[in-house]
Amino acid sequence: MSERQLIGLAEAGLPPGSLRAQPNNIEVEQALLGAILVNNEIYHRVSEFLRAEHFHEPVHARIYEACAKRIAGGQLADEKTLFHLFDTDPTLRELDGARYLFRMARAAETIINAEQYARAVHDLALRRELIRVGEEVVNRAYAPTTQDSGTQQIEHAEQELFRLAEEGDVRGSFKRFPDILARTINTIESAFHTPAHITGVPTGLSGLDEKLGGLQRSDLIILAGRPSMGKTALAITMASNAASLPTDHRQDDNRKHEQNAVGVFSLEMSSEQLAMRLLSAESQIPSDELRRGQFPDSYFQKIIMASQDLSKKPLFIDDTPALSIAALRSRARRLKRTEGVSLLVVDYLQLLRGTATNFANRVQEIGEISQGLKAIAKELDVPVLALSQLSRAVESREDKRPMLSDLRESGSIEQDADVVMFVYRDDYYQERSEPKQRPDENNERYAERYEAWRTNFERSKNKADVIIAKQRNGPIGTVKLQFDPSYGRFRNPEYIEYS
Repeated sequence: MSERQLIGLAEAGLPPGSLRAQPNNIEVEQALLGAILVNNEIYHRVSEFLRAEHFHEPVHARIYEACAKRIAGGQLADEKTLFHLFDTDPTLRELDGARYLFRMARAAETIINAEQYARAVHDLALRRELIRVGEEVVNRAYAPTTQDSGTQQIEHAEQELFRLAEEGDVRGSFKRFPDILARTINTIESAFHTPAHITGVPTGLSGLDEKLGGLQRSDLIILAGRPSMGKTALAITMASNAASLPTDHRQDDNRKHEQNAVGVFSLEMSSEQLAMRLLSAESQIPSDELRRGQFPDSYFQKIIMASQDLSKKPLFIDDTPALSIAALRSRARRLKRTEGVSLLVVDYLQLLRGTATNFANRVQEIGEISQGLKAIAKELDVPVLALSQLSRAVESREDKRPMLSDLRESGSIEQDADVVMFVYRDDYYQERSEPKQRPDENNERYAERYEAWRTNFERSKNKADVIIAKQRNGPIGTVKLQFDPSYGRFRNPEYIEYS
């Protein structure tokens, strides 16, 4: 484009690309509409993904919409039944009135190619929409009065492109049951040949793996608890264990690592803090000693060996704060494409943002987030482990063990999750309930109370319960674990009990 043309467009207030024709194919639109007029059954084959606004020619959009209304109402839509509807249309009058319909019907291509024509119309519409989004991104970036930062504009562009990608995905359809059954048998066979009989991503915690069969693909798993219960420690333990274990290529040939690749979205802690926790758990050196650098020289060898082992694990951490669910989805898709990720961890759900800015309340926003996480799990066919906070209602009860109703904004989270687990450590509450001698209490009575408390505290010390309160496709119950607070690590206890 010449400089004179650019100046002329600028003076007219038009974007530089205005001289280029928008992608369209009028002949294909005519052929498709003619085929629908000849055989209404074609409409049912293309209506799943094709809408009136996908047509470039406005007249064609109105014809398609009129056909859709009549066919949906169980009526015939052909050139004769539509004649009176379009004979008075001003735009069609310029095209020789309703005779335009007759010409399209007589010149209709064979119905065999009709679906290909529809997909071509749909694809051209997507390209036009992509041009619109691109021009909007450019204009927003150029606008001197905009208050959005560059990062916010990128996020907006990602949301628009993601919406466009969702609209452009017309692959959804019914699957033949024999094909589904064959894949199901493969999953069962894989579990049969696995020593632990695990069909999902293993957690390395035998009690959980036995109850859940591993973290199942396409599942949204909620791990909830009150502050200081060890949610992050448990999630990182499972992520690290999963990344240490080999993946089953029989279930997914697109994996790019011998171990299970794990992606962690850490919205609360920095990547360095997570690395410190992992290094502490791997080296079995207390994290506070590592943080302060107060440890003997002999520990350096343990640190080096632990770091070498950790560096071999396919762990990927994104510590961007205040991510939107749309941005998280975009990054998860990219990680799946580049690394063949097997498990996604989100720490934690309430720190994510919805895509809109005008939610009526926080419950609506959390609903969009939980639905978005479930959609990511299904789309990428990987388990998504999302951490969640619990409401303060737990603290007001004598029994502190959490239940489903304690989830913040529990309606949407509980509904969308396939598995809901709570981590509970009784020693946390026992330690804070150490009895004090009352003024009117004698020493003997106080000693009895103190001894009873000490017995309970010792019994629960460094022990944790993972309460499986919901499992869509399996049993619920409680799994006993050992918790090492100095290292921030959960592990299997010596004697595993289930209830």
